[in-house]
Formats: sequence, C-alpha cells, structure tokens
Amino acid sequence: MSSGPKILVVEDESSQLEMLVYNLSVEGYEVFQAETGEEGLLILEEQAIDLIVLDWMLPGTSGLEVCRQVKRNKDTKTIPVIMLTARGEEDDKIRGLDTGADDYVVKPYSVRELMARVRAGLRQATGQLGTDLLVYQGLNMDLVQHKVTLADAVIPLGPLEFKLLRVFMEAPGRVWSRDQLLDRVWGDNLNVDTRTVDVHIGRLRKQLAKVSDLDFVRTVRGFGYSLDTTA
Repeated sequence: MSSGPKILVVEDESSQLEMLVYNLSVEGYEVFQAETGEEGLLILEEQAIDLIVLDWMLPGTSGLEVCRQVKRNKDTKTIPVIMLTARGEEDDKIRGLDTGADDYVVKPYSVRELMARVRAGLRQATGQLGTDLLVYQGLNMDLVQHKVTLADAVIPLGPLEFKLLRVFMEAPGRVWSRDQLLDRVWGDNLNVDTRTVDVHIGRLRKQLAKVSDLDFVRTVRGFGYSLDTTA
C-alpha cells in the first residue's frame, strides 16, 4: 500500500468510484473508499485522512451533510473537502461552499483537472507549494523574485495584490469567499472588513487588464472570487 497522503473518496456510483480510486492510486495516494456518507464518516474516525473527495448525491446521509459534520468536528474540520456534483448552477455551488467545502468540481470533469485540484488542496492544507514558480494561463508568479509577468511584461503589484494573486494561483479554479481571503491575506488584522477585499480585487484586476484581454478573476455572485478565465 502507498505511503503517500491518505485520500478518502465517498462516491456511490461504482464506475466513478473505481475510476477515482485507480487514478488517485496511480498518483501515489493511499486511497480509502466509501459508497455512503455513513461509511465515510466511520473511516474518518479510524484513519488520519489528508483530503476528502465527496459526492454531493449520496444515499442516506447526503454529501452536504457529511461535509457539515466534517467541518463541525474539531478533529476533522481542517481536512480539505472537494465536492463532486452534477449540479452546475451557481446557487448550488454556493450552498456547497457554505457548508465548508474547500473546492467544487462539476461532473463531467477531466481526470487531469481533478488530480490538479487534489494536489492544490493538499498544498493548501500543508502550506507547502513545492515550487518557486506558479503558472496559470501564461501568467507567471516568481515567489523568489516577488515578480509577476505575462507575455514578458512585468505586472507591478502592491504587496496585498501580490498576496491575493498568490492565493488564487496556488489553487486555480477554487472559489474563495471574502472571509477566506481576509484570513489568508490579512490574517489577524481586525481593522479590515470584506469590502477591503473587493477594493484590492479591483486593483488586481486593473493591473492584469493592462497586459491582457483575459479577465483572470471571476466574481462568484453572493460568495467571492476565483482565478478562472473559462467562465
């Protein structure tokens, strides 16, 4: 059995479960599988799981309820949860994120995308990037030189805009709430509120727009922001 990070997959569709277990195992993860929410919660009591891939629609206890229980339990609340669902409507996505899910992947999804989301979730959980260079859609962030470039053009960013962009580039596609961004970028500073996030997102967008026609930062109505040029 692999000695890599432990991934729990909770999925009731056997073909999906088999595919996920196979691909995660190939990536070197130690995979635990469950077909119901109840079974998944039992595994969490027995194993030190590093990340959960959780289907929304499950028999009995739903994926949403499993997520709620995971995030309410002091022993499991820091485990990243990636929700899998056929629900693509933004309101449904917000419901999933509001329960505490860390990321959200809509079926059908590509295996490569999901594996990237898993790697990003594990990096976020451990605080380890494993690289000094972050890249997304031609956008390059050099963490050593503290420099952002696109098509050889340097993008001047203030320290807070740089931190915001770094959070986004560590997990492309992930939707961040304003409160999550406040926590990541401003930390324990109690003198800022969520409107501050909007101001600095605006500044970041303005600087990126000077060198690209792409809108890198997507607003998720009623929730927050994501690094996503595909919407």
